[in-house]
Amino acid sequence: MSFGENLREIRKQRNITQEELAELLGVSRQAISKWESGNGYPETEKLIEISRQLNISLDYLLNDASNVAEKENGEEKSAVYAPSGKIAITTFDNANVVVCHAVKASPILFPAKSEPKYILNGIDRVTFWGEHATILGWYSTLENVQKEIKDITDALSRGEGAYSLKYAADVEFVGFFRQAKIK
Repeated sequence: MSFGENLREIRKQRNITQEELAELLGVSRQAISKWESGNGYPETEKLIEISRQLNISLDYLLNDASNVAEKENGEEKSAVYAPSGKIAITTFDNANVVVCHAVKASPILFPAKSEPKYILNGIDRVTFWGEHATILGWYSTLENVQKEIKDITDALSRGEGAYSLKYAADVEFVGFFRQAKIK
């Protein structure tokens, strides 16, 4: 989907009319109609304001969702982006809640036998230097991290704003470098 189609779909999901969105953004209803029909694009400042007002990431708003879906169908899914903006996820130790706009799984390079094989990161913001990630949990198998991502995706599709990890491995930290080890 194009920017205009994404904007129209998100606006309708939020039950906001073109007139109401125009008023929120300080533009005319005709400007909203023009953007949604693909006959123009808002200025950068307005894009940021749309993102803020609709609680949606710019990445999701500007991406072609059909291309993302096609890519995901052919590849192992290792990242989930929250189309509604953000989801709060409790970390493996229940010590923190991270408000994420994305989660990404990564394999751990050369893990020892007693170490987890995968890690799940929560992306809470993007800065000039890249994504800011927080470790959400460690996983002993690819199957467990995939089940976690599926459950997060399901929670998002149900419109839930919070999620607690279910499949993370129980870890302890050992050694000088505080390496994660499965209990």
